[in-house]
Amino acid sequence: MKRIFAFKVFIVLILIYCSSATVLFAQKNYTVNGIVKNASTGETLIGASVKISGVSQLGTSTNNYGFYSINLPAGQYKFEISYVGYVTQIKELNITANTKQDFSIEESNNLSEVVITNIRRNENLVKPQMGVEKLNVKDIQNIPVLFGEKDILKTLQLLPGIKSAGEGNSGFYVRGGATDQNLILLDEAPVYNASHLLGFFSTFNSDAIKDVTVYKGGMPAQYGGRLSSVLDVRMNDGNRKETTFEGGIGLISSRLKVEGPFVKDKSSFMISGRRTYADAFLAFAPDTSLRENTLYFYDLNAKANYQLDDKNTVYLSGYFGRDKLGLSNTFGFNWGNATGTLRWNHLFSNRLFSNTSLIVSKYDYTIENLLSGSEFKVNSSISDFNLKQDFNFSLNNKHELKFGFDAIHHTIAPGEISSPSTSSVNEIKIENRKGIELAAYISDQYNLSDKIKLVYGLRISSFSLLGGGNFKTFDVDGIETSSTFYKPGEIVKSYVNLEPRFSASFQLDDTKSIKTSYTRNVQNLHLMSNSTATSPTDLYIMNSLNTKPELADQFSLGYFNNFKDNDYEFSAEVYYKPMQNQIEYRNGTDLRGNQNVEADLIYGKGRAYGLELFFKKKYGKFNGWVGYTLSKTERQFDLISDGNWFNARQDRPHDVSVVGIYKPGKRWIFSSTFVYSSGNAVTFPIGKYVLDGQTVFFYGERNANRTPDFHRLDVSATLEGKPNKKFKSSWNFGIYNLYNRKNPFAINFQDNPDNTTQTQAVQTSLFGIIPSVTWNFKF
Repeated sequence: MKRIFAFKVFIVLILIYCSSATVLFAQKNYTVNGIVKNASTGETLIGASVKISGVSQLGTSTNNYGFYSINLPAGQYKFEISYVGYVTQIKELNITANTKQDFSIEESNNLSEVVITNIRRNENLVKPQMGVEKLNVKDIQNIPVLFGEKDILKTLQLLPGIKSAGEGNSGFYVRGGATDQNLILLDEAPVYNASHLLGFFSTFNSDAIKDVTVYKGGMPAQYGGRLSSVLDVRMNDGNRKETTFEGGIGLISSRLKVEGPFVKDKSSFMISGRRTYADAFLAFAPDTSLRENTLYFYDLNAKANYQLDDKNTVYLSGYFGRDKLGLSNTFGFNWGNATGTLRWNHLFSNRLFSNTSLIVSKYDYTIENLLSGSEFKVNSSISDFNLKQDFNFSLNNKHELKFGFDAIHHTIAPGEISSPSTSSVNEIKIENRKGIELAAYISDQYNLSDKIKLVYGLRISSFSLLGGGNFKTFDVDGIETSSTFYKPGEIVKSYVNLEPRFSASFQLDDTKSIKTSYTRNVQNLHLMSNSTATSPTDLYIMNSLNTKPELADQFSLGYFNNFKDNDYEFSAEVYYKPMQNQIEYRNGTDLRGNQNVEADLIYGKGRAYGLELFFKKKYGKFNGWVGYTLSKTERQFDLISDGNWFNARQDRPHDVSVVGIYKPGKRWIFSSTFVYSSGNAVTFPIGKYVLDGQTVFFYGERNANRTPDFHRLDVSATLEGKPNKKFKSSWNFGIYNLYNRKNPFAINFQDNPDNTTQTQAVQTSLFGIIPSVTWNFKF
């Protein structure tokens, strides 16, 4: 209760300060505020630039809800509104009082920017935030991907510092962090497993997505709970002008989106669905046993909003996705996410903007064994209920404050094995775990001068483990030392941490700048996995009597340089990230059905450091980028490798991505991507012996070996349909893995059948060359 009271006092003091500051500064300046929208659909635009022409220091960007606020002395001003892929709008306003001014800007059909881009041509130079990238969702169809499916996560992995967890896997590593150290948000709701079909596709249907921002360094203070990155994904609000239909038909999946107004210019809805139909082809399989198999996924995005008046708008959004795999009458497996967000935007004054969110999120999976005599079912889930309050306060032209609080109730059901009385499998019920995560934050963007801009802030976070079962402690050897029963709601253990954040940009001249940042992050939920990449059956645990919060401090320094009127962009960033309380498991650990999984965990530290180079051509008929990452990621545990530093499984020293997009005319777009990376860090056997007639391998140092290097070339071509005001269509043709590279997915070891004294390595590869074709339409 003391912590909750402290958070409340923290917020009240900020509100009192903001109220007094409003009175103070209102005597000197007038405030212009409003919403920036898409003129054709009424959709709010996130991160649109609102700049005062001729006054270099006066300007701002719209927040995550399309709202902006800027303070000006009385006078005549020329407002310049710009956004990627839109026609820049210039409007003159005579400011003599506080003014509400909305802007509606038109989309441009003549621009050909690359997928990853910035709001203004020199945005990468002037913004103090570093390690942040935005994804232009409308252009990702130009990037060749597996089976022709547009995929946000696969596109992000083409950026330096963001590495794929492997072919056929949508997980990703950011600056040496593990896959669970990325916070993935969909309309502010956490998504715990962002993959379909065991990682071949991501959960994000691009038709339903409006904005994607990833922070890989210098994370803003409003985000927390993960060590490495934040992926903030926002869904489309819906068309407020007219009802439209959009979709696509591909070789293995189809999708459809419907959006339109409830009340024109006042409210709207959006519903988007997608489903694969690989299972439909099984009905024609010559082997009748295959016809009873199941293999598909579906997802559904829905959103609605209603503008109550000029100061109040409510939003309701949800996501529902499910995967189902089944082998006839022998095995069944399904998993999925469900999220819901109820949001209220309120304008307290022309300077103080508020967003209040109620959020629910759940991830669960079920495994079924259907073989007679050994039937069983395994269920596991993690669910959250979240109250979130954010404020934006435009103090004056030099200071923009953001502050708020966050309260999350976590429930983890680690696993339950149930079976009928006729089964030989014993039932197991592992106790649920519950916890409360609280946080309060404040940050300030301070424009110290035309050349120097700062963002600094502080986040205070706490985690409390709640009772409702027996809680054990274990020594370093995994031996139980105590067991205590705590009543439901009773606090078992609490952790409190301070998370300072700082970023700064120093603009050397019109084309060059230097940026630096420091960020501390805390993580209270931890993913346990026996595999080298994420799996739907991985186990989440929370802080406990044994497991402490993971901590990471990231130091970054970057040089940014634009060329030829900002058409070309170059950046070089270096980072160093020491990590505390990292988690590994003992050899031979089985996570599923393990009632004392913490006995098999060990704790240590980590470090990651690297250099990221990025060169991009942003405009013209031909554009694209080249990214290169040189990095090292290591761990140190007293019980592994004699306490010496060893390679983390996500360590890949070299990572290269090359993207090219060519638009020779109005209808054709050609693109290709080439990726190369060092092989995964793995542990190979160094010897073997025979026990009871079976070969047992003896393995060497942890992650001391590597799989073969990974590389692949993909190409695609898009043909736009003939211009038609009411109906638009396009054909996308792609070839994945053009030169049929057999990249390693897994390497197993066995006795050589011709000479059992020798060991044979057997490589498994997922994909050779794969063609694809998709027809997209909109009317």
